[in-house]
Amino acid sequence: MSSKTAGISDEAVRAKTGKNWQEWFALLDSVNASEMSHKEIARYLYEKQDVPGWWAQMVTVGYEQARGLRQKNQSCDGDFQVGCSKTISVPLSALYEAWQDERQRRAWLADPDFTVRKATQDKSMRITWVDGRSSVSVYFYAKGENKSQVVVDHTKLADQEEVEVKRAYWAHNLGQLKQLLESQHAQ
Repeated sequence: MSSKTAGISDEAVRAKTGKNWQEWFALLDSVNASEMSHKEIARYLYEKQDVPGWWAQMVTVGYEQARGLRQKNQSCDGDFQVGCSKTISVPLSALYEAWQDERQRRAWLADPDFTVRKATQDKSMRITWVDGRSSVSVYFYAKGENKSQVVVDHTKLADQEEVEVKRAYWAHNLGQLKQLLESQHAQ
């Protein structure tokens, strides 16, 4: 059984970076990475160890979690975040419209009165959530002519407890959205 850190196996991290987790942890400990910021660790990995950008981020997060510098779902700013996605058998434009149109939103979303800060048709929305504190980024992807995906990233959450509440919230509400849109488009 392979061990995983930050959701990534020893085998995967070794295949992409040349070292397993324990080797990375030992190397980072040797340069006092626990005293560095997230950005400094990632830069060190990228510039001094030739770790590709995405992998430098993943090794940094894994190290921070393993050393107790960051909890699961915690951003480098100290707040928490959660993501959820759903693939729905409708055209991309119908999925986007279900978010954009307030009347449609009320049919599937428990808290439809959020503030849209920025929207790009059929691509993305940046939202200030109804609590006035947290933010939601929504991304829309075409998966075929009559299939699309929505990805929700809810950020600036207070703690792990709120992460779990929002994870359940989004799973339920995106399930409601899927059911509503697929029933409308099946007619």
